Amino acid sequence: MRADLRPAPSRGLLPRAQVDAFFDRRTCSVQYVVSDPGTGRCALIDPVLDYDEKSGSTATASADALLAFVAEHGLAVEWILDTHPHADHLSAAAYLKDRTGARTAIGERVVDVQRLWKGIYRLDGFPVDGSQWDRLLADGDTLRVGAMEVGVLFSPGHTLASVTYVAGDAAFVHDTLLMPDFGTARCDFPGGDARALWRTIQRILALPDDTRLFCGHDYMPGGRPPAWESSVAEQRARNVHLAQAADEDAFAALREGRDAKLPMPKLILHALQVNMAGGRLPEPEANGRRYLRIPLDALPGAAWD
Repeated sequence: MRADLRPAPSRGLLPRAQVDAFFDRRTCSVQYVVSDPGTGRCALIDPVLDYDEKSGSTATASADALLAFVAEHGLAVEWILDTHPHADHLSAAAYLKDRTGARTAIGERVVDVQRLWKGIYRLDGFPVDGSQWDRLLADGDTLRVGAMEVGVLFSPGHTLASVTYVAGDAAFVHDTLLMPDFGTARCDFPGGDARALWRTIQRILALPDDTRLFCGHDYMPGGRPPAWESSVAEQRARNVHLAQAADEDAFAALREGRDAKLPMPKLILHALQVNMAGGRLPEPEANGRRYLRIPLDALPGAAWD
């Protein structure tokens, strides 16, 4: 589903990025096309490779919708960006790279995620150097999308490798801040840290008040329609978790208490082995079929549904 985003009025201090969002109801994920109106160059952020865990089937309808939009609007894809190695959907970065020739990038701490999960999956010989992407991004790095500069904020907490992309007046905050009526990201995945998330949130909320914040998921509390855009000012005023936690200690207690009751995402063991490989599926075996690895009892203490 494409939606043109309509933000609150800007103070005009930052260049305005064109942002188009595509909501995937199967995983409640949001994919983005962020473009420079002056040059027609764009980046794709957090693209989804469709996957049905019940049948083991993969498809590219979500990613193909991005390609169709790009073609319809005469855009040229320069970058394919993931904000972190996702635990709830498979990344379509590799598929889109093959079809566009665009470069891929992710935060440089992905190598720590690779080291951690290589052992969990027992992927002997798997390179843990981030070479699956064209560029690894550090805090403070920038890249160009046409004439638009995209800055990188290291944003640990939800995962130890998360980054936020800031393009003009728009910041793509992945799962760190969800819509104000839903709150903040869980921090109980291997490498997650509630106190680090608090510090990340404070850094994001130090951006200008009218910075548009685009989240990576929406779970539609109360059955409302899906939404994905807020602002720094709106998050400060209305985020339901920040309203209950005035400091780091209170936030960590709130977040850790909630996380202890949450079951793992249903695709975490399916998705991470693909996503830490830059979205590339495992190579076919001798019979021509690809196989995922599902380690048993790898996440001790995880809550059950």
